[in-house]
Amino acid sequence: MSKPTVTHTKAPLLVDATLLVTDLRELIRSARQRVATVANAEQTLLYWRVGRRIRIEVLGGDRAVYGGQIVVTVSRQLETEFGTGFGEKNVRRMVQFAELFPDEEIVVSLVQHLSWSHFIVILPIKDPLAREFYAEMCRVERWPVRTLRQKIGGMFYERTALSRNTETVIKAELESLREGRMTPDMVFRDPYLLDFLGLQGAFSEKDLENAILREIESFLLEMGSGFSFVARQKRMSIGKDDFYLDLLFYHRFLKRLVAIELKLESFQPAHTGQMELYLRWLDKHERAPGEETPIGLILCAGADSEQVELLQLDAKSIRVAEYLTELPPMELLRTRLHRAIELAREETARKTVTESNQ
Repeated sequence: MSKPTVTHTKAPLLVDATLLVTDLRELIRSARQRVATVANAEQTLLYWRVGRRIRIEVLGGDRAVYGGQIVVTVSRQLETEFGTGFGEKNVRRMVQFAELFPDEEIVVSLVQHLSWSHFIVILPIKDPLAREFYAEMCRVERWPVRTLRQKIGGMFYERTALSRNTETVIKAELESLREGRMTPDMVFRDPYLLDFLGLQGAFSEKDLENAILREIESFLLEMGSGFSFVARQKRMSIGKDDFYLDLLFYHRFLKRLVAIELKLESFQPAHTGQMELYLRWLDKHERAPGEETPIGLILCAGADSEQVELLQLDAKSIRVAEYLTELPPMELLRTRLHRAIELAREETARKTVTESNQ
């Protein structure tokens, strides 16, 4: 007599509806973000192409005499059909966009990360190198428009340019950025604006260090992207003594540790010996495989440029920069920075003449 067949039925799988909705929500948001990014890039590139076409066919050569009126007529017709984005003011911006950024290959690279709103902020900048600098830094550091405005207002380009000396050097650094490489010259600047720390009157190095850690997000924004906080008061046992480094960071683009020492006083040559000791210890005990040698930044209340130059600190992977905890009037800061750049360029010119006469 055969045994009766027993049928086993599987219990239905229980689905966590909340988890499923969370995952689906993320999928939808990611897809929409990608669509928005592509749409933004296409729109900005379209504006550039419209501007180029008008510039070549309407404003070029002898046509420039009556081209302005044609721009008015064309923009009115486009605005009627396609909306306010093609009004006269915006169309003229498109023409300016094509004029100031003539290389389509570079524009295609930039629009993947910069919106039309970014370019509206960048286009009024008169210095061509500064425009190029801000556009590339926006691409590399993914600045939102608000941050871009803050960087321009804080004279980010001028402060970066102080230690670059010549336009040739800056152009070479920008080319490195386009190739995906970042050098210390594009990372460090002088001075650093630390007014957000809220320090006034007399304060100690401990107060300065505590304020930086309290406002670490703003400090990292001022330093630039790529920095990651590692340690404060990093202990280094060397022989019978213990030494303590104020702040230790890691820069993921430079692929190296960054040691920062804070000084309330003006820069003194003796500070370099201390920093050299720290860098050698970090190189021996903390440097990971594949990393570059550590680099040091001495942040001080003031610095004599002639002293810093004579010490040839770049060869020792040491940078010196001033910090300002209270902002001077912007015009005074602008004058000071421009004068410093002029002096650096004059020094470079003197070196060039000296070398050519040897």
